[in-house]
Amino acid sequence: MSEQHPSPSTSLWGRVGRGLLLVFLLAGSVAFYLAWQALWKPNVAASPFGPAYLYIRSGSSFQAVLDSLRQHELLRDPETFEQVARWREYPAHVRPGRYLLTPNLSNSELVAKLSRGQQDTVAFTLDAFKYKPQLVRQVARQLEADSGQLRRLLNDNGLLLRRYHLDTTTILTLFLPGPYRFEWNTSATQFLDSAAAMHQRFWTPRRRQQADSLRLTPTQVHVLASIVQRETSEPTDKPIIAGVYLNRLRTGMRLQADPTLLWAIGNFGVKRVLNKDKLVDSPYNTYKHKGLPPGPITSANRQSLNAVLRPAAHQYFFFCARPDHSGFSDFAESYADHKRNARKYQHTLDSLKILR
Repeated sequence: MSEQHPSPSTSLWGRVGRGLLLVFLLAGSVAFYLAWQALWKPNVAASPFGPAYLYIRSGSSFQAVLDSLRQHELLRDPETFEQVARWREYPAHVRPGRYLLTPNLSNSELVAKLSRGQQDTVAFTLDAFKYKPQLVRQVARQLEADSGQLRRLLNDNGLLLRRYHLDTTTILTLFLPGPYRFEWNTSATQFLDSAAAMHQRFWTPRRRQQADSLRLTPTQVHVLASIVQRETSEPTDKPIIAGVYLNRLRTGMRLQADPTLLWAIGNFGVKRVLNKDKLVDSPYNTYKHKGLPPGPITSANRQSLNAVLRPAAHQYFFFCARPDHSGFSDFAESYADHKRNARKYQHTLDSLKILR
């Protein structure tokens, strides 16, 4: 029986088929490799200036996200990110926030992070402030919260009374200076609500009992603490000064607190209070008006608040800054002793030629 050999045409088609299969396999491998690279190859560009953040404002479109990524050169290859984002339907799930972009993130990981809204919170310290615009500026520098809306809320008496039981003057007692942590896209209302929650946590039942024993409301404690805070930064002097003012309140004596006078004239840089300053027509002029002023003259910190809640027990009614400018005060029970202390301080100002 003779052997049958494939015809030349059959052999040719076999070789063509194997070649095409090889081409398809090679093309598939290349496509798979390119797809893998688009999905999983690190694509976030390293920054020489430290951590890089992507800020997505509320209501932003996918195109706005792409524009921000390109403008700030946060990606090595924006085109592959756009491809992966569209594959994963991210354009329909854009979430606002502040997102940390680490150099090892792939397109797939970045899209997943953005789609889930896995933003990184903003930690900042709220510094003590005297006026509402100073608060607004601090918040606007750190959060997306609209500064105009925050200003309007702080001056909406009806809303403040309903929501926080404070008015446009006492609302500043709501804020405790110190560390805060927020999502970047926190709104103005959310910021106020968070400050109110922190305020409520500070006012424990024990602290409320301490305020009651002094015959003060929490708001009045904040107002008095703001005066103490402006008088001194020395922790050991704060409870003593708080005791002085409480002694004056109990006996019906005017507070005669220089910091409230400086708030009234709008100048905290004054070193020497003059008699003409004491004539200013303001409810914050505690040389004219008895009792506490209508609101705080700065945002009181926890140390100042605790100094008022736990004042030193003594018979002092007067105090004056020491002439050595140490930050401490000399205390006196009688006005005659106080005058002697005050003359020493004034002589120091004279020697330094400080007239104001």
